[in-house]
Order: sequence, then C-alpha cells, then structure tokens
Amino acid sequence: MVTTALEDELLALAGSVPDPELPVITLAELGVLRSVHVRGIGKVDVELTPTYTGCPAIETMTADIEQVLHERGMAEVRVHTVLSPAWSTDDISAEGRRKLAEFGIAPPRPHSAGGPIPLTLSVRCPHCGSTDTELLSRFSSTACKALRRCIACREPFDHFKEL
Repeated sequence: MVTTALEDELLALAGSVPDPELPVITLAELGVLRSVHVRGIGKVDVELTPTYTGCPAIETMTADIEQVLHERGMAEVRVHTVLSPAWSTDDISAEGRRKLAEFGIAPPRPHSAGGPIPLTLSVRCPHCGSTDTELLSRFSSTACKALRRCIACREPFDHFKEL
C-alpha cells in the first residue's frame, strides 16, 4: 500500500505515544499501531490492535493517539480497534524488546515463523542474565505478564508472556 508523506508523519507521531501500561516502550515498538490513513483535510483514521481482546489499556491508547494527532492539527481523528490479524508478541520490535529488558521486564521469546520450535522453556533474568528462573504467578501487574524469580540473583521480575 502506498502512503503519503503526511500519513508517514502521522504514523510516526501516533507511534511515538508511550504504552500506558509499559511507558518505557511506544505503541510502535509494542506493535499495536497498525496504520494511519488520511481521509481528507484534517481527517484521519487510525487502526490499533490490542494485545488481547478486552485489554483495558485500549481506551487510554485511543485517547492518547487522538490527543497527539489533534495537537498536530487533525480536527477529526477516528481510532478503530482491529482484531484481525491478531496481535502477537512477535510484533514487538527489537528496540521494544531491548527497552523491556533494560527496564527489568523479561521480553517474550521470539517465535521462529516457519522454522523449528525452540526447545528451551527458560526465561532469561533481565537483572543478571541467568536462565535459572522460576514461575511465581501466571499473572503479574497485567494479564500479558507473568511474575518470575531468578534463582541466581533472587530478584523477582515480570516476563512479557508469548502470545
């Protein structure tokens, strides 16, 4: 699909909005911002895919995108929730994964589309790098994260679950 320079600019602007639950990464790095389409002077449509159906952060994401695009001069901003294709942790950018680990959240392990399924189930500790970790709870501060603890350094940490 061919995009205009304005659409590219608005996509970058909307993509720079921080995730409300993980403010260390942007919506673009999280991979939930799908597209921006200008449909007239000052009018824009945005497609956003939640990390899971019923994600409570989608309302805040929508409001934040609307605000930043209104500030850019878009008088009418419509944000559409798009469920297909579904969001996957593979949509998180390399920079997003790096920022999660730097923040102390173990990023999801990447899937190898079309390739062999990794045999390891280990999760690397974002504090010391050890793969000797244990699951404390399937759910953490949000449904998309699990709570783990490193056996080596004994530090608890969130792990962004693979979807």
